[in-house]
Amino acid sequence: MPIPLVNSIASWFLKKRFHQMELFLKYPNEVQLELLHVLLETAKNTEFGKSYDFSTIHNYETFKERVPIRSYEDYEPMIERSRLGEHNIFWPTPIKWFAKSSGTTSAKSKFIPVSQESLEDCHFAAGKDLLCMYLNNNENAKLFTGKSLRLGGSKELYKENGTSFGDLSAIIIDNMPFWADFSSTPSSEVSLMSDWEYKMKAIVNETIQENVTSLAGVPSWMLVLLNEVLEATGKENLFEIWSNLEVYFHGGVSFEPYRDQYNKILPKNSFKYYEIYNASEGFFAIQDHNDSSELLLMLDYGIFYEFIPMGTYGTKDEKVIPLSEVEIGENYAVIITTNAGLWRYQIGDTVRFTSTNPYRIKVSGRTKHHINVFGEELIIENAEEALRKTTKTTNSEIVEYTVAPIFMIGREKGAHEWVIEFNKPPEDIDLFKHLLDQNLQQVNSDYEAKRYNDTTLNMLQIQEARKGLFYDWLKKNNKLGGQHKIPRLSNKRTYMDELLELNSIKSFS
Repeated sequence: MPIPLVNSIASWFLKKRFHQMELFLKYPNEVQLELLHVLLETAKNTEFGKSYDFSTIHNYETFKERVPIRSYEDYEPMIERSRLGEHNIFWPTPIKWFAKSSGTTSAKSKFIPVSQESLEDCHFAAGKDLLCMYLNNNENAKLFTGKSLRLGGSKELYKENGTSFGDLSAIIIDNMPFWADFSSTPSSEVSLMSDWEYKMKAIVNETIQENVTSLAGVPSWMLVLLNEVLEATGKENLFEIWSNLEVYFHGGVSFEPYRDQYNKILPKNSFKYYEIYNASEGFFAIQDHNDSSELLLMLDYGIFYEFIPMGTYGTKDEKVIPLSEVEIGENYAVIITTNAGLWRYQIGDTVRFTSTNPYRIKVSGRTKHHINVFGEELIIENAEEALRKTTKTTNSEIVEYTVAPIFMIGREKGAHEWVIEFNKPPEDIDLFKHLLDQNLQQVNSDYEAKRYNDTTLNMLQIQEARKGLFYDWLKKNNKLGGQHKIPRLSNKRTYMDELLELNSIKSFS
């Protein structure tokens, strides 16, 4: 199809969609409250809706007072019944799919309900919006002259009691219209392979023959794939293989630790990066401008948002607020109510608002992935900003990292221990350590206070990881591919001790 025609069609869709988006951009809080009313009305005759008498909830205050906040563990009994084929428990339409996700906070698998409504009105709608926004910002885009290289999860879909479960990306791929396969690579057959390492080889063999114009997937795993593509072809950069490659749509983990490595294998200033914020529970936000570091919170995907200021999170004074009360710069835990029947559900992510007109956010971390053993309140956003500055100064590159506390023993003060796998190590690791410590103090005043004159915290320690350590750890724990992520920060030493033990063993990957 000629490029002008493709862009004309996309422009037509975009203009139609912009009229809808204008509504939530102009009246965000009204749109959210109306959405809550629709969700309550839709589910009032479900088992859950009757138990909380949804039919008599007419405002947010009553909803907040009556319906408790829930974790996955609270939901699990209802989800298990739904997986066994029971209907109308927490959502009126049958739940056919469950997104299997271990996340990074628990080794136990979670099965997140995916309704027909959430699949179409959230996940698929977001995909269309993302493409429309990109094309609107890049009139000369040639996206549709080639294919999108999609890197999804490594789980196949498993049928069980009339329902299916698998990685969210597998569910989406399995439910896409047949014509979508023509604009994507690899084929659905390869995309849904369960053996990750065999699948990677199959993807390389299939995609190097295609005209790939865009990439889509989690940065850590996409980088593994792209390096394998370069190794298989003997090329220096990806444009030597796919000359029309123009954009990478990424999400799932922070892009910052990988940015320099991507710039090296994609050395064109015109190449675009577009960030998305999605999860098994829903699609939440989209980068809607070129070269932006902020994400537009999408308010009409069937998701009602609430937030907990992290200063009160988990305390007896915990406070829950609607979107209308958020403040710029504050760090919040995200609570969602969705068109898949998740009611006031904690997703475990934290965000920081950069704007309230419109509502724009940055993902700042995870509620369980921080270090606050000594009152330092270190979050992932702090760690990655400090790492970015340090690697730039020392001309080094990082593959993966994780951080855990060294607990106080006797009179010995505590510290933070970092395990870092370098792609390009610094010439002076001791200098790297001191710069990292200084940069952490610059971005986090609580850490700075605890480090002042070694009051509470001693100088951080760095353990250099052997090549492939984190990959081997994921493989050992059956977490290769898909949405699986390295736990960045932890208040415990479980991950750290496992990694240090594995670091003494020769790579088995």
